[in-house]
Amino acid sequence: MSTYSKQSKDKLNTAHPLLQQIFTTVLQKGFDHVILEGHRSKELQDQYVKQGLSQTPYPMSKHNSLPAMAVDATPYPIDWNDKYRMAIFIGYVLATAEPILENTQYKLTSGIDWDNDTRTKDHNFLDFPHFELNIK
Repeated sequence: MSTYSKQSKDKLNTAHPLLQQIFTTVLQKGFDHVILEGHRSKELQDQYVKQGLSQTPYPMSKHNSLPAMAVDATPYPIDWNDKYRMAIFIGYVLATAEPILENTQYKLTSGIDWDNDTRTKDHNFLDFPHFELNIK
């Protein structure tokens, strides 16, 4: 059974408890992954916007609250060129989240389908590792 590195665990611990539950369940079910981001400071958010890695200025990103309402995660080992594996991971995370969020006010949104319509070509900014909690 896989376990989180200290760095991934520390980042996940800055996220909303439901995100912690979702990603811990994904890991326990056997899909190994890395938590890249949880909470993000103003300095880091400003840097990511400047680099084009985010389009949301501070403090509007779901990463900027405490607890963070967003997590960035990717399959381990990391291979940024393997979009198919990332797509499988995204589907796995979303499917894992459904029963966890069923009786809550939240839904999980992926950074490749911001409007949850199951289409990705209607978005001009695809953020493969991004997952966020939104009100249903």
